[in-house]
Amino acid sequence: MADTICRTLRDGGLEGEHAPALTIKDSKASPFGFDVFNYVLTQLSNYILAGKSQSRGLVVVAYCRSPSFYVDLLKRRGIDIASSHDWIHILDCYTDPLGWKNRLIDKDISQEASSLSSFCQDVRNLDKLYSLIIEQGKGLIGQGKDRFSVAIDSVSEMVRHASISSVAGILSNLRSHDQVSSIFWLLHSDLHEIKFTSVLEYLSSMVASVEPFNQAAFGQRVDLENLSMLEQNFRKGKFHVRFKRRNGRVRVMCEEILVELAGIKFTPVLSEDEIINQRLLPKVQFNLQLSEEERNERAKVVLPFEHQGNGKPIQIYDGRRSLGENKEEALVSTGKLQPDEDSGKGQIIYFRDSDDEMPDSDEDPDDDLDI
Repeated sequence: MADTICRTLRDGGLEGEHAPALTIKDSKASPFGFDVFNYVLTQLSNYILAGKSQSRGLVVVAYCRSPSFYVDLLKRRGIDIASSHDWIHILDCYTDPLGWKNRLIDKDISQEASSLSSFCQDVRNLDKLYSLIIEQGKGLIGQGKDRFSVAIDSVSEMVRHASISSVAGILSNLRSHDQVSSIFWLLHSDLHEIKFTSVLEYLSSMVASVEPFNQAAFGQRVDLENLSMLEQNFRKGKFHVRFKRRNGRVRVMCEEILVELAGIKFTPVLSEDEIINQRLLPKVQFNLQLSEEERNERAKVVLPFEHQGNGKPIQIYDGRRSLGENKEEALVSTGKLQPDEDSGKGQIIYFRDSDDEMPDSDEDPDDDLDI
């Protein structure tokens, strides 16, 4: 399912449509949203480098991590950084978000990261931020019809310095821009009111929620019984994704996530019916093929209402006249008609109930029943 999200972002949107948008939301009960964000960022980067993505560049708006962190992340995932200045740019809103350090020469950023990033020194001005994102994106793809993707690592940080309407406006404008292929962002849902979370979900075509593996472990007194459940919640979680299709239908999928030092892993969750089937499968094993003996036994079974014959011609009463009245009519009912010797061809003999009735089929609909 996580791969489905990445492929949707990779494929982008059709011409004239809004770009696919993904909201990744978590909470303190299951704080794995940033791990999911890094996973999606890495997968999309691989698609762009391989030339399999609609977008040809990626602009990362860094609010909660420094550009050096994302450079190290891409290195650990085996992505070539030497050519990264051709396809990725990091807009640094983390180092100096309010412009307080603009007079300092050293801003605690590596030389490698500085070549891939630029500073945004006033995160309160979202109009300026929007212009910087579009400018950096066009700098990666040029002036053609190519597109780029946008990743925002924390919308929660944006709301600290701007109003809800301003944040929703810039996200909507980015999604509707004709050169933006896809966009995704991270949200810490328990820091905001429900109305703000609902606004972001409305703007998104996909909503991915990270939830605790054991819901019952929270809000209870910590003891030996639920201590293991709490430990599981800090290693595992449930990953629910809601897809909104073009026809208006909504599809919901679920996976389990496991966070390790090497990264995050996604495993499918079986439904209750699938779990029951798996439990019953070893107990009801049978062979669909029949042996020769079984075939012979099956052939001896007499089915209800089946014509037995007993070696004699099967005569079916047609419901009109007695079979003994006319030998020719009996032949008609049995279907044993003698061909015309003069013409050398067969004949079809038909009898109507009366001359007043319209001709109809002489077939008995119940001729397969022994009645």
